[in-house]
Amino acid sequence: MTQSLIFDMDGTLFQTDKILEVSLDDAFERLRSEGKWDEETPIEKYRGIMGVPLPKVWEALLPDHSLEEREQTDAFFLERLIQNIRNGKGALYPHVQELFSHLKENGFSLYIASNGLIEYLNAIVDYYALDQWITETFSIQHIESLNKSDLVRHIVEKYEITSGAVVGDRLSDIHAAKDNGLISIGCRFDFAREEELAEADVIIEGLLELKMLFPAKKQGIK
Repeated sequence: MTQSLIFDMDGTLFQTDKILEVSLDDAFERLRSEGKWDEETPIEKYRGIMGVPLPKVWEALLPDHSLEEREQTDAFFLERLIQNIRNGKGALYPHVQELFSHLKENGFSLYIASNGLIEYLNAIVDYYALDQWITETFSIQHIESLNKSDLVRHIVEKYEITSGAVVGDRLSDIHAAKDNGLISIGCRFDFAREEELAEADVIIEGLLELKMLFPAKKQGIK
């Protein structure tokens, strides 16, 4: 039986959309107040590129701005994301804690592998006390290549994982599983795309389905 499960964070465990757009609007309102932006917040454009590393986001959203201005906007955006998490404006997907308790009680080792930045991930883990179940949280910042497959490989090698699954909503999660000989479980959640999910070994509509995929172990007779 699979003993290790590696979870994506955004769009898999954490409902990023609850704080994403308000934080992005905060960042562009700051630019407007400085006279560096005079249009609406490009939320639709952001949705189209969601999931790419943040430097690429700002290249796309602020193509005519300097590198310094992009970096300042990036830093402010991160501040707003973290503050909104700490203010309770975000939310986990339903049943995360119930699922984690079930898995932990039945001997599974749980990890997080995310494209999110370290400080952002720590804010989520701390606010929702996920570290009572999660062995370790890994950010893409831990990997020079910024490649999700390499990040998962780092976890596999560090913890000597021989069998397991990667649970996520995007193609990078599915490829990260396959590239490391793990089962890929695709989440048909907010940011998922059908053409990407088609490559997953298993597709789920909700996290509680994992309790059926990884049921409680039968207790032996003592």
